[in-house]
Amino acid sequence: MVHSGEKRSSVKDGIIDFTAGSLGGVALVYVGQPLDTIKVKMQTFPQLYKNMFDCMKQTVGKEGFIRGLYAGTAPAIVANVAENSVLFAGYGLCQKAVANLTAVQRVEDLSAVSNATAGCMAAFFSSFTLCPTELIKCKLQAAREMSMASGASLEKIGPLRLTKQVLAESGIRGLFVGLGSTIAREMPGYFVFFGGYEWAREMFTKPGEAKENIGPLATMAAGGVGGMSFWLVTFPADVIKSRIQVSSLQGNLYTVGKDIVKKEGVAALYNGLRPTLLRTFPATATLFLTYEYSKKIMHELFNSNSSDLANPI
Repeated sequence: MVHSGEKRSSVKDGIIDFTAGSLGGVALVYVGQPLDTIKVKMQTFPQLYKNMFDCMKQTVGKEGFIRGLYAGTAPAIVANVAENSVLFAGYGLCQKAVANLTAVQRVEDLSAVSNATAGCMAAFFSSFTLCPTELIKCKLQAAREMSMASGASLEKIGPLRLTKQVLAESGIRGLFVGLGSTIAREMPGYFVFFGGYEWAREMFTKPGEAKENIGPLATMAAGGVGGMSFWLVTFPADVIKSRIQVSSLQGNLYTVGKDIVKKEGVAALYNGLRPTLLRTFPATATLFLTYEYSKKIMHELFNSNSSDLANPI
């Protein structure tokens, strides 16, 4: 039987994980958006650019620094807040489920593999919140390249108008183009993401020390390890997803990927990898630093308020 105190504790933990994940998502976008834009452009229109630096030079020269490199920032924030809030809230719940299944008393005592499994499970649910917003983000980031490919003049369009346009043309299903490839990227990706993060935290933990107390620099380094692990494993799936979403391609991860390899070679599945890796370490380091420390602060605030209520002056 679940007691009311345990229920309140679970709700409190869920709210904290949800909020901390949201704050981490916002921080990640502002740190990593410029290189994410370059990544999407190189993934979807590789023939237009010699390399990462050429893409950045052309983007800034033709679209401006803010408008070019920060294109799609609003939907990116929505996407990351939506994904990370659900992801980290789901991660907390899935950690508890894995702990129960493996007879581990405390979530903090789960192994890196168990945490990786919880992250993989949580990623399934976060994919449904991520896919629509990431689709809009990718279309905005590659808007100039799409107009060049179609021969049409570049039309200034914002995220709300573009969302309405997608809904008018394709209905709700249009916002979930690429969902299968998103799930195929997210689940194995977050297995190594959380696994790599927790493994690195264990490596940085000194004997007799709790991994929650390793300090901000070690937390950021562990976050960077998790992020690099994610992209090294999932990058080909992300390229395919971006192509499907930006160009509204028909097919699934396998058929579209096979077609890309046939026409452009295996190397095409790694277009944009360099800016992604350059972006990932600082971005995911910031994500986990924000998540862990905002979570810690909120737990302290909740506990102090509970103590004040239990012991009124």
